Amino acid sequence: MKWCHVPVADRALLGVADAGGFIELFQLVGAKESPFTLEPFARFALDKQCLALSLDWSTGRAGRASDQSLDIISSNSKGQLHLLKVDAAGPGLQCVATWQAHHFEAWIAAFNYWQTEVVYSAATCCDGATVSRCFSFHTGGDDGLLKGWDTRAPATPVFTSNRHSMGVCSIQSNPHQEGILATGSYDEHVLLWDTRNMVKPFADVPVQGGVWRLRWHPLHGHLLLAACMHRGFRVLNCRQAVEEKQDMCTVSASHKLPNSLVYGADWSWLTFCPLPQPQQLSHVGSFSCGEAGARTEDVEAAGQPPGPSSRSCLTDDMGEGWLKLQIANKTRTSLQPSMEGRKVSSLLHTPGIMICDRDLHVETANTNINLLATCSFYDHVLHLWKWESS
Repeated sequence: MKWCHVPVADRALLGVADAGGFIELFQLVGAKESPFTLEPFARFALDKQCLALSLDWSTGRAGRASDQSLDIISSNSKGQLHLLKVDAAGPGLQCVATWQAHHFEAWIAAFNYWQTEVVYSAATCCDGATVSRCFSFHTGGDDGLLKGWDTRAPATPVFTSNRHSMGVCSIQSNPHQEGILATGSYDEHVLLWDTRNMVKPFADVPVQGGVWRLRWHPLHGHLLLAACMHRGFRVLNCRQAVEEKQDMCTVSASHKLPNSLVYGADWSWLTFCPLPQPQQLSHVGSFSCGEAGARTEDVEAAGQPPGPSSRSCLTDDMGEGWLKLQIANKTRTSLQPSMEGRKVSSLLHTPGIMICDRDLHVETANTNINLLATCSFYDHVLHLWKWESS
């Protein structure tokens, strides 16, 4: 699932790639006086008897031109890529091009946000095999390859790379700086590329876990969030790599979830602002996605007394502490505000601030306080985190 980066017909659009082989769009509707809901907007079948595996919007670039075409690139389990056009005034989704990109499942497809006629894709290392089998599979042919395509002439890839030694799971173009591409793989490495020269990456970051998702920070172009499966998640500081093309990224924060695999991770576009007057903050925590009847109120409860919670630390590679937000109780709970641990750079609850839309509070927003979310396998839990960067 991915939100479109810009409003469409004055409404937020959510894109979903589902197991039925469909790309579905939903629009967010509602008002302050009524709950927000998602309503179907458009639906497109990629192919018969396939799984839709990924999608990306062409709108990721910061400062995108208002007249830019609104497109979606998607991939499926047959190794095909589909370029779709979104038309708010027409039938919703139109297919522009479809082509066979890989011989195996195309797990990921993504735009170059600075040249949206260029897209990237990657396939698994073996057809229908488990991760453990892929680890022992000798790749060859199309297995596990990263490819680039010009959608105006997609018959032949612009480049093909086997620099990753196993299947590539995640690709994202940097929305803040032109020419920077991040890729992650089962080989437990994050690679940074200069898109003008895709022969060799300029940075190689080992993260000790298969990299299932990568997300650049919406404001800070040097911060990269990685979901590293059995190694949890990591926030990578790639300032020297991005700005000076040096092979240097450091781990600013990390956390490993016991007995689980982190498959999803993303930043929030919300930020923190000073409270206009004293009032109780919303409490941010985590909840089980598998719980029947889970409600929005179970995640965020403004003005409610705090309930039981658990506290632990995010740590970086220098051993510095970063407090996290997580609710351990599976019943109705809210976060326990804490005034402890002020010396470790972040608090579970910071008096005098509130969560706000940064676009509406540009001058007062504290961009050093970040919200992010992760989702994990086995325990089926969505975790919400607050991290204060220096």
